[in-house]
Amino acid sequence: MKLVLASRNPHKIAEIKEVLASCGIQKVELLSLDDIGYSGEIAETGTTFEENAIIKASLPASMGYFGLADDSGLEVDALGGAPGVYSARYAGEPCDDAANNRKLIAALEGLPEEARGCRFVSVIAFLPPAGEGEGFTVRGVCPGRILFQGRGYDGFGYDPLFYLPELKKTYAELSREEKNAVSHRGQAMRLFAAELKKRFSV
Repeated sequence: MKLVLASRNPHKIAEIKEVLASCGIQKVELLSLDDIGYSGEIAETGTTFEENAIIKASLPASMGYFGLADDSGLEVDALGGAPGVYSARYAGEPCDDAANNRKLIAALEGLPEEARGCRFVSVIAFLPPAGEGEGFTVRGVCPGRILFQGRGYDGFGYDPLFYLPELKKTYAELSREEKNAVSHRGQAMRLFAAELKKRFSV
């Protein structure tokens, strides 16, 4: 089965490949938008992670592929769930991780540690081409706290600020294996893999 991930993000593609392999998915070739020759941008016009994931997965599905898409982001309690679906472009266009982190730190200035609760959310949508069955979505959630300043050098996005109290580490301080075990995307991918196995011989 050729599965097209509606993304060009190399970090996301690598994470998903690793988690699929760890779930025993053997007969899937994961491709990106570049691999199928799609050079355009997909307008993420949804107001929820589910809507955006479905919008993105529908692009490869419309081209005759099995479409896979992840829409994920950070929800901060003190900000009413922001930045949410706007996480990647929180500080504006073009997307800039450092600028997003600076804006988040400024937005939470003065708030004590106990008021910095948050969660990472990942929704994965799977859409087959027409006539190949029904699609589905799954959701993974990882709760944490936002630090006053970043820690760690691995990962991307808000990873240096996202602290896991039970592990006493930020996402950016975790090894690949540790992150895949607890992360929102790792959780969602395991749910996706289980559902895929139910429907196909993979």
